[in-house]
Amino acid sequence: MNRLLGLAILGCWTASCAPSDTPDTPAIYTVVDDTIPAPLTGKTGDPDRGQAIFQDRETGHCVLCHQIEGLPAEFQGDVGPDLTFVAERLSPEQIRLRIVDYGQVLADVTMPSYYRIHDLHQVGREFEDQTVLTADQIEDLVAFLSEQKEEE
Repeated sequence: MNRLLGLAILGCWTASCAPSDTPDTPAIYTVVDDTIPAPLTGKTGDPDRGQAIFQDRETGHCVLCHQIEGLPAEFQGDVGPDLTFVAERLSPEQIRLRIVDYGQVLADVTMPSYYRIHDLHQVGREFEDQTVLTADQIEDLVAFLSEQKEEE
């Protein structure tokens, strides 16, 4: 079983899965209500790269717990919510906070924080002070997930 999925199922807060290839010095961001209003990078992400991150079982790990109808990825998860029409329920700003640190929205949530580096447990020394995803990768995921609406 993938290490991140195993830890998530156990309900552990962790960033012990391998961080991205280009570790980030985390951007400073502001949380307003249940959002992070501004992109972490100051620019909009790329939805095609976001889809690749979402589908990649070694980078984003998203498909291990979530599914999107019609996404060409085998064995999508059902531990987390179905994200098929997530953009109809959540704004890009809300999506951003949920990827960065869902614990600020819902205490004791199983989903790991992909951009938090403080107050984590069971983090290997080689991964301390590193985000799981870079700010660019977060924004790419936000761009991809923000397109997940029912076609009219």
